[in-house]
Amino acid sequence: MTLVAGIDSSTQSCKVLVCDAATGEVVREGRADHPDGTEIAPAAWEDAARTALADAGGLGGVEAVAVGAQQHGMVCLDAAGRVVRPALLWNDVRSADAARALVEELGGPAAWARAVGVVPLAA
Repeated sequence: MTLVAGIDSSTQSCKVLVCDAATGEVVREGRADHPDGTEIAPAAWEDAARTALADAGGLGGVEAVAVGAQQHGMVCLDAAGRVVRPALLWNDVRSADAARALVEELGGPAAWARAVGVVPLAA
């Protein structure tokens, strides 16, 4: 039997499925919750991944792994690659007013898109 694994690190949890590649049958699985909130210590994601992987019996015998994760988060690192603060997630909109003001101050959304290819948002 050829085994493949999928790992999904979403906003709420990390999930691992190990499946039979030929049939898609789930052979083993694991899951671990992430902390609630809009600022999360990145180490919590690593801890959840380790727990979910252990609960799924590890990756022994797995031929291929696919990984998916939440997007639009920001992990700030120092020059040595160490985390300097909790990660800000997509659902943190505390800076919405400041982002709107900055966009307008520097010419509006179209000007931002032309100049840098993206318009700043709160998240």
